[in-house]
Amino acid sequence: MITTPKVYIVDDDESVRIGLSRLLRSAGYEIETFNSAQSFLDSVPADTKGILILDIRMPDIDGFQLQAKLNSLSSRLQVIFITAHALAGDRERAMGAGAKGFLQKPFNDKSLLDLISSITFERG
Repeated sequence: MITTPKVYIVDDDESVRIGLSRLLRSAGYEIETFNSAQSFLDSVPADTKGILILDIRMPDIDGFQLQAKLNSLSSRLQVIFITAHALAGDRERAMGAGAKGFLQKPFNDKSLLDLISSITFERG
């Protein structure tokens, strides 16, 4: 039996959190959102399974720093990066550190849903 993973969204932009939450809930996913990497770290245990949709550019702890912290904790979360301001090399950096996807904002809903579905299948 394949279970649907919980999806965590970490983005400092409230409109992105709301939009992604609506999309993913309508597709049947359980969602939890955070406005900062620190609030995520304070709330979600390191051994949690699921999918993490993570913005790169955030105040205090950015997405790459959170990914590195999770990697150091042997996190089981599957990371998908989203960003409106990708710099040269960001995709390679994210994927090289184990991210399962990298989407440039704005992206279409189907791209994200297909990516999540492929991760769900892999994790089956």
